[in-house]
Amino acid sequence: MSGATQLRYASLHDVELATLSATGERRAFGELVRRHGSAVRGLLRRMGAAHAEADDTAQDAFLAAFESITEFRGEGTFAGWVKRIAARQYLKRLQRERRLANLAVEAEELAEGAHSPDAAGRIDLDEAMKCLGAAERLCVTMCYGAGLSHVEAADALNLPLGTVKSHVKRGLEKLRTRLAPEGAELEGRRGNG
Repeated sequence: MSGATQLRYASLHDVELATLSATGERRAFGELVRRHGSAVRGLLRRMGAAHAEADDTAQDAFLAAFESITEFRGEGTFAGWVKRIAARQYLKRLQRERRLANLAVEAEELAEGAHSPDAAGRIDLDEAMKCLGAAERLCVTMCYGAGLSHVEAADALNLPLGTVKSHVKRGLEKLRTRLAPEGAELEGRRGNG
């Protein structure tokens, strides 16, 4: 791709690139992949995919997005749209590998000892997500990382809506505790008493 063409695509909005992609302009879609590939792979890793699996699933998701680009109407962000596709692709992989059957058992196991913040009081989200059970991690990531509603996540996971809501609530509570600055929990209790 020439430098001028690359600059032209780099200056366009995602919706414009999607419109060009729908006409078969592969370089426009390549710009969308360049812009959002890293975020999609990051979402998949937070859902529990290993690096290679995240790369493969992201590639599958972008291929699926290219094949159905005419369905993207620009009503939400392209990033959100492709992340939802990627999340669904990953879930299909999980179902094929029959790991989903073990989620109920894994969700009940709490990660003991993973709740104290590190010495500097700083922690990243990926590290904090490790304190969640597999079902909590999937539900939180789908609802907050991929932008699915609780109903959409329940449909995608083939779980009851109440179960998804419970996993999300417990997961968010664990993340709040894990990500809270040291001493914030005590101050919150004092203010409520």
